[in-house]
Amino acid sequence: MTSKRIAILTAASAALLGLAGCMTPVGPVEVTRFHQAAAQLGHGTIAVEAAPGLDAKSLELASYNQAVARELTRLGYQVVPEGTGAQVAVVRLDRVTIQPDGGRSPVTVGGGASTGSYGSGVGLGIGIDLSGKPKAQVNTRLGVMIRDRASDRTLWEGRANFTVSASAPLAQTTLGAPRMAAALFSDFPGNNGETVEVK
Repeated sequence: MTSKRIAILTAASAALLGLAGCMTPVGPVEVTRFHQAAAQLGHGTIAVEAAPGLDAKSLELASYNQAVARELTRLGYQVVPEGTGAQVAVVRLDRVTIQPDGGRSPVTVGGGASTGSYGSGVGLGIGIDLSGKPKAQVNTRLGVMIRDRASDRTLWEGRANFTVSASAPLAQTTLGAPRMAAALFSDFPGNNGETVEVK
C-alpha cells in the first residue's frame, strides 16, 4: 500500500471518528396505547385529520399527518381524503423547546474539619464543572385517536413522547415525524394501557 493511499485512509478514518463524536445520542420514544375494539382495527378506510384547535394547514402538522398515514397504510388501512372513510385518525401534536436553567455556578466549594485524640485537621475542596452550559431540548408529544366515524366511538388511542437536544437531527420535523409515528404504531395495537420505550 502506498504512503499516499495510507494518508487518504487515515484522513477518512479521522473524519468518520470526528463525525461519530459529534452525533447526539437519541433517547427512546415513550409510547402508551389504549384500545377497545382490536377486531375493527387495521383494515377498511380511514382519513387522517387534525384535532380540533390545531391549524390543519400547518406544514409541521402536515409532516406528522403524512407520517401517520404511511403507518396506517402499512398496517392495512386504505387512507382516504378528510371527511370520508369509515374511521378517522385524529392527530394531536405538541412541540415545546425546553431551555434548561443555566443559573447554577460552575464552581463549588466544600470544607470540613475534624478533631481527635491524635490531632485535628481541616480540609477544603473545590469542584469545577467543565461540562458547559446545559443545552436546549425539544420535547414532542404526538397523539392519535382512531374513531369510528358513524358512532364517534374511540377504538384506539396512542400517545408518543420524545425529547432530544435542539441541535440533534431528530429535532427537525422531517426526521422526527416518521420516527415518532413508527414508534407509536409498532406492534399495533399494542398492550392496552401499557407504557413502553421504543428505541
